[in-house]
Amino acid sequence: MKRTLLTIFRTISLFAFMVGLLQAHEVRPAYLQMRQITSEKYEMLWKVPAIGDRRLALYVQLPENCKPVGAPNGMFASSAYIERSNITCNGGLAGKKIYIDGLSSTVIDVLARVERPDGTKQIARVLASDPSFVVEAASTRMQAAATYLRLGVDHILLGIDHLLFVLGLLLIVKDRWMLLKTISSFTLAHSITLAIATLGYASAPIPPLNAAIALSILFLGPEIVRKERGETSLTIRHPWIVAFAFGLLHGFGFASGLTALGLPRTEIPVALLLFNVGVELGQLLFVLIILQLGRSFRSLEIRWPRWVEAVPSYTVGTLGAFWTIQRTVMMLGALR
Repeated sequence: MKRTLLTIFRTISLFAFMVGLLQAHEVRPAYLQMRQITSEKYEMLWKVPAIGDRRLALYVQLPENCKPVGAPNGMFASSAYIERSNITCNGGLAGKKIYIDGLSSTVIDVLARVERPDGTKQIARVLASDPSFVVEAASTRMQAAATYLRLGVDHILLGIDHLLFVLGLLLIVKDRWMLLKTISSFTLAHSITLAIATLGYASAPIPPLNAAIALSILFLGPEIVRKERGETSLTIRHPWIVAFAFGLLHGFGFASGLTALGLPRTEIPVALLLFNVGVELGQLLFVLIILQLGRSFRSLEIRWPRWVEAVPSYTVGTLGAFWTIQRTVMMLGALR
């Protein structure tokens, strides 16, 4: 199993290395809230990720029948740029399209929320591939639930650093029972901190958190090498302990996908549950794909040169080191 996983990881790690050089894990979504006051008046909240006093160049393009009332009020806070404004839309927004300018050139998405006076709401997920959405006259709870679920799935599948950590654990784990125990520990740990952070009981500054997550990946590189050499360590003997410890860190990272939105407190519990289910489904899908590929490669009995077997551990270490240095520099720069 180990040799097979090494083969699979060779391809994945090379892809991850190229992506990692371009961008550290940053999948915090932008957030748009349109709160309808009357049939034609709206309060708009626009929140985009930022580092220091630099924000992503994303802008809301409203329909032609909408005009601002007064100047918008913008400020930088909690690694985000937040802008509030009042809008008047002749005839309302129902059936109209809202476009997010600049989204197509990014790797993030936008969670849009439209609140109506009767208490109903529409929740839409706007992607870079289709940077617009149509405001509906009415929407169902199932549509809102599906949006949070998909957001959780995408958050884990687009988080290359999280996936590299899980894949690094797969390379260290010896048997299926230990694999189940290790993945379960990681799941339990990040579910705990995801809930704690999202519910507001604790928080972790994003720049140091991202650096710590990168450090967890760097930590696995030497452990994989020790495993290949037949050596032992606490990580090799009890990988579930390390998975639980670092899972607590990764949980705060997952929470950034929700806490950055600034959702209403009454909606947080449901959003948290569905988002976490989405994260677990995405993680389970990733693990199952790797294991299934492992079975396929074993059936083909492919043999690779010995130097290829060293690629995974050194790739994990290299990416971990690169991200750790990159994120530490970003963190120190933000403190200036």
